[in-house]
Amino acid sequence: MWIPTEHEKYGVVIASFRGTVPYGLSLEIGDTVQILEKCDGWYRGFALKNPNIKGIFPSSYVHLKNACVKNKGQFEMVIPTEDSVITEMTSTLRDWGTMWKQLYVRNEGDLFHRLWHIMNEILDLRRQVLVGHLTHDRMKDVKRHITARLDWGNEQLGLDLVPRKEYAMVDPEDISITELYRLMEHRHRKKDTPVQASSHHLFVQMKSLMCSNLGEELEVIFSLFDSKENRPISERFFLRLNRNGLPKAPDKPERHCSLFVDLGSSELRRDIYITVHIIRIGRMGAGEKKNACSVQYRRPFGCAVLSIADLLTGETKDDLILKVYMCNTESEWYQIHENIIKKLNARYNLTGSNAGLAVSLQLLHGDIEQIRREYSSVFSHGVSITRKLGFSNIIMPGEMRNDLYITIERGEFEKGGKSVARNVEVTMFIVESGGQTLKDYISFGSGEPPASEYHSFVLYHNNSPRWSELLKLPIPVDKFRGAHIRFEFRHCSTKEKGEKKLFGFSFVPLMQEDGRTLPDGTHELIVHKCEENTNLQDTTRYLKLPFSKGILLGNSNQTMKATKESFWITSFLCSTKLTQNGDMLDLLKWRTHPDKITGCLSKLKEIDGSEIVKFLQDTLDTLFGILDENSQKYGSKVFDSLVHIINLLQDSKFHHFKPVMDTYIESHFAGALAYRDLIKVLKWYVDRITEAERQEHIQEVLKAQEYIFKYIVQSRRLFSLATGGQNEEEFRCCIQELLMSVRFFLSQESKGSGALSQSQAVFLSSFPAVYSELLKLFDVREVANLVQDTLGSLPTIVHVDDSLQAVKLQCIGKTVESQLYTNPDSRYILLPVVLHHLHMHLQEQKDLIVCARILSNVFCLIKKNSSEKSVLEEIDVIVASLLDILLRTILEITSRPQPSGSSMRLQFQDVTGEFVACLLSLLRQMTDRHYQQLLDSFNTKEELRDFLLQIFTVFRILIRPEMFPKDWTVMRLVANNVIITTVLYLSDALRKNFLNENFDYKIWDSYFYLAVIFINQLCLQLEMFTPSKKKKVLEKYGDMRVTMGCEIFSMWQNLGEHKLHFIPALIGPFLEVTLIPQPDLRNVMIPIFHDMMDWEQRRSGNFKQVEAKLIDKLDSLMSEGKGDETYRELFNSIIPLFGPYPSLLKKIERETWRESGVSLIATVTRLMERLLDYRDCMKMGEVDGKKIGCTVSLLNFYKTELNKEEMYIRYIHKLYDLHLKAQNFTEAAYTLLLYDELLEWSDRPLREFLTYPMQTEWQRKEHLHLAIIQNFDRGKCWENGIILCRKIAEQYESYYDYRNLSKMRMMEASLYDKIMDQQRLEPEFFRVGFYGKKFPFFLRNKEFVCRGHDYERLEAFQQRMLNEFPHAIAMQHANQPDETIFQAEAQYLQIYAVTPIPESQEVLQREGVPDNIKSFYKVNHIWKFRYDRPFHKGTKDKENEFKSLWVERTSLYLVQSLPGISRWFEVEKREVVEMSPLENAIEVLENKNQQLKTLISQCQTRQMQNINPLTMCLNGVIDAAVNGGVSRYQEAFFVKEYILSHPEDGEKIARLRELMLEQAQILEFGLAVHEKFVPQDMRPLHKKLVDQFFVMKSSLGIQEFSACIQASPVHFPNGSPRVCRNSAPASMSPDGTRVIPRRSPLSYPAVNRYSSSSLSSQASAEVSNITGQSESSDEVFNMQPSPSTSSLSSTHSASPNVTSSAPSSARASPLLSDKHKHSRENSCLSPRERPCSAIYPTPVEPSQRLLFNHIGDGALPRSDPNLSAPEKASPARPTTPVSPSPAGRSPLKGSVQSFTPSPVEYHSPGLSSNSPVLSGSYSSGISSLSRCSTSETSGFENQVNDPSAPGPGPGPCYSGPEEPVRKESKTPPPYSVYERTLRRPVPLPHSLSIPVPPTAEPPALPPKPLAARSSHLENGTRRTDPAPRPRPLPRKVSQL
Repeated sequence: MWIPTEHEKYGVVIASFRGTVPYGLSLEIGDTVQILEKCDGWYRGFALKNPNIKGIFPSSYVHLKNACVKNKGQFEMVIPTEDSVITEMTSTLRDWGTMWKQLYVRNEGDLFHRLWHIMNEILDLRRQVLVGHLTHDRMKDVKRHITARLDWGNEQLGLDLVPRKEYAMVDPEDISITELYRLMEHRHRKKDTPVQASSHHLFVQMKSLMCSNLGEELEVIFSLFDSKENRPISERFFLRLNRNGLPKAPDKPERHCSLFVDLGSSELRRDIYITVHIIRIGRMGAGEKKNACSVQYRRPFGCAVLSIADLLTGETKDDLILKVYMCNTESEWYQIHENIIKKLNARYNLTGSNAGLAVSLQLLHGDIEQIRREYSSVFSHGVSITRKLGFSNIIMPGEMRNDLYITIERGEFEKGGKSVARNVEVTMFIVESGGQTLKDYISFGSGEPPASEYHSFVLYHNNSPRWSELLKLPIPVDKFRGAHIRFEFRHCSTKEKGEKKLFGFSFVPLMQEDGRTLPDGTHELIVHKCEENTNLQDTTRYLKLPFSKGILLGNSNQTMKATKESFWITSFLCSTKLTQNGDMLDLLKWRTHPDKITGCLSKLKEIDGSEIVKFLQDTLDTLFGILDENSQKYGSKVFDSLVHIINLLQDSKFHHFKPVMDTYIESHFAGALAYRDLIKVLKWYVDRITEAERQEHIQEVLKAQEYIFKYIVQSRRLFSLATGGQNEEEFRCCIQELLMSVRFFLSQESKGSGALSQSQAVFLSSFPAVYSELLKLFDVREVANLVQDTLGSLPTIVHVDDSLQAVKLQCIGKTVESQLYTNPDSRYILLPVVLHHLHMHLQEQKDLIVCARILSNVFCLIKKNSSEKSVLEEIDVIVASLLDILLRTILEITSRPQPSGSSMRLQFQDVTGEFVACLLSLLRQMTDRHYQQLLDSFNTKEELRDFLLQIFTVFRILIRPEMFPKDWTVMRLVANNVIITTVLYLSDALRKNFLNENFDYKIWDSYFYLAVIFINQLCLQLEMFTPSKKKKVLEKYGDMRVTMGCEIFSMWQNLGEHKLHFIPALIGPFLEVTLIPQPDLRNVMIPIFHDMMDWEQRRSGNFKQVEAKLIDKLDSLMSEGKGDETYRELFNSIIPLFGPYPSLLKKIERETWRESGVSLIATVTRLMERLLDYRDCMKMGEVDGKKIGCTVSLLNFYKTELNKEEMYIRYIHKLYDLHLKAQNFTEAAYTLLLYDELLEWSDRPLREFLTYPMQTEWQRKEHLHLAIIQNFDRGKCWENGIILCRKIAEQYESYYDYRNLSKMRMMEASLYDKIMDQQRLEPEFFRVGFYGKKFPFFLRNKEFVCRGHDYERLEAFQQRMLNEFPHAIAMQHANQPDETIFQAEAQYLQIYAVTPIPESQEVLQREGVPDNIKSFYKVNHIWKFRYDRPFHKGTKDKENEFKSLWVERTSLYLVQSLPGISRWFEVEKREVVEMSPLENAIEVLENKNQQLKTLISQCQTRQMQNINPLTMCLNGVIDAAVNGGVSRYQEAFFVKEYILSHPEDGEKIARLRELMLEQAQILEFGLAVHEKFVPQDMRPLHKKLVDQFFVMKSSLGIQEFSACIQASPVHFPNGSPRVCRNSAPASMSPDGTRVIPRRSPLSYPAVNRYSSSSLSSQASAEVSNITGQSESSDEVFNMQPSPSTSSLSSTHSASPNVTSSAPSSARASPLLSDKHKHSRENSCLSPRERPCSAIYPTPVEPSQRLLFNHIGDGALPRSDPNLSAPEKASPARPTTPVSPSPAGRSPLKGSVQSFTPSPVEYHSPGLSSNSPVLSGSYSSGISSLSRCSTSETSGFENQVNDPSAPGPGPGPCYSGPEEPVRKESKTPPPYSVYERTLRRPVPLPHSLSIPVPPTAEPPALPPKPLAARSSHLENGTRRTDPAPRPRPLPRKVSQL
């Protein structure tokens, strides 16, 4: 039986449980569980990470933990009773765990590893806390470390700042909001601005001295030197190096590491240097022989210097090498470091050995204890401490020091009878009074133990040596008296013996007879001469002698033989026990000289402060002793001395001695009667204040009042204890009288100088410190009343610039912070005074920072939910006094401009935050009663209205994101909780007072606006929180958004007919609320929309306003980034807004306005889909097609469906910017043209908009024109630029602006030049299908044609698309996908290349038009694209594949022509037709015949530079035909079976027969022309061709042409030996291929595909014919125009690879063998210029061909047994140099884009001169239909589309230029510079007009250029489907 648990409530899973039993709960190790019930070793409960799933689990799998239960029962909450730091660590680590894995996924390796280390560290610290064996201090330390790391991790991961008090998390409900704010701010400040350390330390480690010739031991001395004051500022760090330059004691780090401590911030400057002096120990001369002398001397070696500023960067300077210098003359040694610092190069140079000193330096910051903690390893290994010279900046009490610093300065010695100067060495000893030498009290520096004697270094031959060596003598105080220092002087001989001869000595006593020590300063000592054997051990013999020349001069009694020899030292005492000051000694010994007391007290002020604090207790005892002795006589003097000492302790240097005085007062002070004198003197001073002229001394007294009162109180307590409380009343009266005097002095107003107000200010600033002293003797209420009276006596007049006001406020602040104010009784007395002063200052808006601090303190004392009566009364007082002024203050300071300086801005933020915290504290404390009283206190509705508006405005300000730092979520939630509570109270007042006849729009609008921004706050969007954070928030506050939503609904329902005031204004804000994916909130808000639509319908009969507002708001919300993933569900089809909730849609369906309502929803739905896609796309990094496509989709939607002009223009510019970023200059120009078309050439003024200034419409249009022209120029679309140049030139001309007209004409001319001179690459086009539901809406299940980038081939394009859509799958076939692909939850891409079909063939077919011009028309303004796919229908004949090989031709029509405002446009219509084998054969033969005619014509007119192309073509056709090429067509289509089974094909068979005979006729004429021009070495080949031609004729059964066919002779347009050019019929117009100039291997423009050629041959008479099935590799680069260059390849064309391989794989062509490489280099025929018969001029779609040929190229072997041998190896002639051609493409991808044919283009002399040798073969023109047709026109298509078109017949017929079919209803693109016929026709400029034949009848001759214009352009009518597409005209730009 399951029993509810009592104590087993909470546990941690210690082993994973799979939960395989019935009702089992799956648990992982580490999960925390809450237990509900138990039964026989099993528990039932849930895991806290997923509380919704409950189940059972074994009790043995869980470790129970202590926990307390809140809300017992169904909704109980279990809280573990463990240390709050542990709880926080556990939950934080869980949150981090998830995010840590995400860091790995996002590849943020650095943070990932750092966080991993921190998490491990926290886990380790957690174990230490849980074990519980830590000491209290250590536990504190561990918790500090834990919280520091938790805060660091939270900050790095962007989590919330946690408010803490003593390392534990704080519940915001348990403390006041002002306290919470302070905790947050403290943690934030700690995080943001590290406190600048006031103390700094320099760590020095000596590594080695690098020097080439050492060989001697060295001493290295480090010290810090102030170059500004020219003195050392630290003691010395001394270490010894061995002969190798390494530290002598490497095992003792303290010998070679030192810490220079206690550097102040003022000492971290550039002129502080580290100086290093190096002394060698050895022979006198560095180069002396070893045996010269055995005695060791200290000799100068070198010096190094480094500025401390180099260390301020904070980096450790490891292995720093310092250069070592030596002075040029030894006598300069004492100042070598100064010379190096000053860079006096003449006085020093690098040491001879070029030595370098290797050191490690680091600057550490913080107090020494902190350094010990943070760098414990340094201290644990050992480091010597090097102090500053003298006391540190702050002298700590209890510090014991007695250090005498002696600097051996210099000496002046006589020669001593020698010819050269002496080598002087000084030896120093300390001798005590008994004559014994003191051992070990001479310190050379830290790092070296003290020694008993000191030897100076020796300067060679110098009688005036200067040493400047600093020594420290740490002599104990007890040994100081009677001790002296002796200096002995010796001459060091450099002779072999190396003797040191004593020649004199000096001495100096350490203490004078009166007890004073040796004064600081320089002393000139007398050098007493002596002999070597003089016994100096007997000190009595010389101590009677004078020691100093100063004494000698001052004491003339002592006569002594004058000596010229002197010795100088400098002494400096640093002692806490000894003094050099005689006045101090006199004061302390006052009893011995009573007569000197007055003088001593007077001189006290002149004594140095450090001397006084050294003897603080003794001095105080002295003063009170004197007071007891004679208070009448010395009372005021003692008082003044006491004031001096008290004020001395205010100095920062002695600040730390205050506790010493406090201790003295508590423990040592014994003046029980002193209080009377102190009160008396103090009152005397206070009474004199108003009269005294000089107030300085009185101000000193007032400044010291805190300690004076301490002495008074302590004295009175001692008196009470001694007397049992006598004279109590008298004492009270004294105090009362004293305070009366104070009140009088405070109430005086300053007149004149303001000295009085200064004294008042001094008193006020120190007065609050007195409260705590008074409380020791008086009752709380008494003290409070005294204080209230005193503060109340201040003058009430507020002077604007009175500094006294600020001091008053600070006094109030200190009062609030004092112990007195914490007591509720005294607080109630003091509060009115405090509030009065605050109110006064807030009203003036002065001293806001202090006011904020005071208010914060006031509220900190009022804890939340304290319902004590006193607290409620306090709140009453505060509300009445401050609420209104507080609101005004917040409004005032938030509306000010923020100051610029960062520190000022911080201050500004702080003061705002504090006031806000105060307001929130006050509101949270207010109860129903307070609110009711507040609302009742307003006398009129106006006052109430103003108050409500004010508080709503303040709340809106509080909600602003910038109000608190972004990680202050805790603070924001508390603020929101207070705001919503207050709003609920106030909404009632709104309903009662401002509805019906009292309705006030402004206040209701303010209310709704506040509610909306409240709901939309980021910190309330619980969906974005982690589960644990969301759970905590819901438990504490619930979902405040829903509460506020319900309130909005309730208030809206109350409005009634006043709702109309808020339509449509509130649509946007309410829509924003529905964006929030909170179902309850939406349920509440959606009925409001229905209500709005209903009221709007009632008012105006429609809801256009609602629609307009909705659309505007949606767009702005998108631009704010609201439309991200979290709202996808909402916007998918606006479902949650109008969908799954029955409320709106169903309500709408019941309404009379159902249709318009549903229409509105549909429009908004479509807009939302586009906006959401736009939002998603814009989040990506680089500009890509997806962004552009998405913007185009949205832009068109705004234009066509919504007619929102401003939005439309905005998105035009967004699109323009995207194009510029992607360098799509042509598209950018077309985009900008959209805006240009909206403008007229008028003078209408336009407002400032986007980046455009205020200007006229004409000026803006001019600016746009110029920008568009510039972009067309950059995009090499110069023809479009010319049209715009002309338009703007017309405008300039009409205004007679000839200057600009001239510029425009020159620009136009330059564009013409660029067309002729610069090369343009022709892009490839690709068809892309986007299938599957995962694509964005604007792409989903649609197909597009895309214009590729320059040089971009299919593989590159496919890769680019896959990069843009990384989750897409590339489809490997070209078939249309089925419905399963359309509906799949995936992304499929289908990509293959397509061929553009130019809309107008006229320019392309015109004679003499240069290629540079034609290239533009081939790839611009293209609406139609196609591709061909070969397939077998029925049974495939293995002997003859042509019987069953069909071609499927797909034509794609776009919604807008390319290029346009995008690189891709959607396919609007696709047409698929099938071409029968017979039709395909006809087309192939037509194309081949055209090609032959063109080449023969070019050869005739000498346009060809050599005859090779004709030779190759003839060879290819004749050789293939002889080997069975044409006969395969005969076998397939001329047999009886075929004719009988296809009776309808009679005409086509006749046409095929006619073409075959026509080909024979052309070949015969071609051979005749060939014979005429063939060079001698090609004669054998020509003979072979003639022979083979007769074989071919016989195979066709032709004997004589005249007998076989009655047709006109073969005519060639350029003339021939037999036929006049003009008589050539249209059927013979050689509109087929031309030979284009050879391109470089990279220059094949684009998309042609190659088929397998089977029977073509190359010109080689030597190789026998071989039949095969694959094309030669040479032919791959021949760019053949026909679908096949051979006639009968069957195997590969029918292979399954053809139909199943993906188009993307088809590009790859195998590498060519070396023997074929030459053919690639040769010129090739461009497929865009392939033959197009005059009979069937309609272009054939090449897209199927492309697909098929891709595959064919990749699949076919390159050695084909069906090929003739000559085709396999063709001798190529050297090519003639060609004119510059476009930059090439990769030869390995050698496909060429198809070009549009022209009936006359091959006769251009300019082109013929560039025709080089063609490699490969020209085949017979019978297609091996494995290659798709690439001819640009198809007779078959013409027949299909136009039944009335004349069929094939024996005679030629001409069909008008066929143009791509267009859908009747298509809207013309608004961005084209051309306009189609539906728009107003505007005449084209003559030079850009497109001539078209006037009728569709065949002309007698090929059309002449510019003969006639097209009738459909003239009359503007629209043709039906089969009709050609009208040519786009330049569009007249107009305003929409």
